[in-house]
Amino acid sequence: MLRLIGIVISIGLADSLNPSTIGPALYMATGERARGRVAEFTLAVFAVYFVGGAAIAVGAGQLIRPILPHPRHHIADIVEVAVGVAMIGAAALLWRHRERLAHRDPPDFDPHGRSSWVLGASITALELPTAFPYFAAIAAILGAGLGPVRDLVLLFAFNLCFVLPLLAMIATLTFAPESSDRLVTAGRNFLQRHWPAVLAGLAFLAGVFIVTLGATGIGATHSRFLRRLHRTLRG
Repeated sequence: MLRLIGIVISIGLADSLNPSTIGPALYMATGERARGRVAEFTLAVFAVYFVGGAAIAVGAGQLIRPILPHPRHHIADIVEVAVGVAMIGAAALLWRHRERLAHRDPPDFDPHGRSSWVLGASITALELPTAFPYFAAIAAILGAGLGPVRDLVLLFAFNLCFVLPLLAMIATLTFAPESSDRLVTAGRNFLQRHWPAVLAGLAFLAGVFIVTLGATGIGATHSRFLRRLHRTLRG
């Protein structure tokens, strides 16, 4: 369970630098009723992502779980390796196209055109079908075979990490309102220029960590060194 928490947190943090959610929040943070609008937007993003993930993991996941091999046959470790390799592949693609992505215009939307709740829910619902890192985390959760309750706890942890930059934005608007405009503007400029490279780096580190966990788990039954390394990483 602790190992899986580490995996879910790693993927959630790597996926948290998402311009589709951070971008609109940065614009809201400079408008009227900034803190309230960003908080509403954050709650909507969290709720839709969590409910969508729960529908996949606890709903459809329970239908396919019986046909999966038992976890004792290293299925959980194999899933972790596959998830980690996929994260590394996604990081490589992001890095390869980082300059082109960085020069793309931010998403076109009117932050004053509809409520923060609706905007957050709409953006997240549109993103969910292509949320590859989220699917990777769900695959790792299902592969562990922990049951619906623990699956929901892990999904909650992932989504909390996913909205962490938005929570940091709310904290800035709450505790440093006098400097929030400067910080938000700097954050928006940084995100526009560097988000593909930063996201690629985070995804690569998360992928390497997850692959190492899975690989050492597979080799732990054959090597004392790998068994010690696996326990150390899990701890």
